[in-house]
Amino acid sequence: MNEPRSQTDVVVDAVQQMILDGRLGPGQRLPVEKDLAEQLGVSRGSLREAVRALSALGVLETRQGAGTFVTTLSPDRLLGGLGFWVKLQAGPSAVHAHQVRRVLEVEAVGQAASRFTDADTERGRAVLDRAAAAIAADPPEHEVMLQADLEFHRMIANLAGNPVLSALIDAISAPTVGTRWAALFNSPRLHATHHEHEAILAALAERAPDRARSWMEVHLYGVEATLPRHPAGD
Repeated sequence: MNEPRSQTDVVVDAVQQMILDGRLGPGQRLPVEKDLAEQLGVSRGSLREAVRALSALGVLETRQGAGTFVTTLSPDRLLGGLGFWVKLQAGPSAVHAHQVRRVLEVEAVGQAASRFTDADTERGRAVLDRAAAAIAADPPEHEVMLQADLEFHRMIANLAGNPVLSALIDAISAPTVGTRWAALFNSPRLHATHHEHEAILAALAERAPDRARSWMEVHLYGVEATLPRHPAGD
């Protein structure tokens, strides 16, 4: 027997349908609270609860004194909650999340290779030169390395030309970049990681998608090997 739907669910489904059929679009304001509650046959308290839930999902945003609006509905906004989940993972679950990242980034770098321009090569070169200088510094500049890594991978994901793909990669990768690099700072993998980045950039500069995919796979398998297999404290 099906459970009765809550009034909050009624509102969430109704707002979703309004967006799907074009009655509401990105940046548009919802009807005032009293009117919308009457239209949907729900209490104003249930309506507010649904608005809070949809705001947490990145679908709506409330502006003080102006009302409630549909957001841009961009992939990076709607997938933001995935990043929160990734931050909570440890041990085998963190490895599983990284394996998904590997699948996505290998595909992204292959797509990016066909779009790569000389200007992109120069941009990638500047990022990796900054990383090399940070590695060679005494002491090594860990924060610079971390930011260069994030910028390099984001550049590739964005150049794949698929905003959903790049948003998924960022949601899975960005929240844990600090943890991953903490394991690399005093590891032999530090220099290997930079070498792999150089090889990826070289393949992209030559518009060689298969070689770019191969190097990205090698790189991310290496990163995966540094991840702890057990939650902290085990």
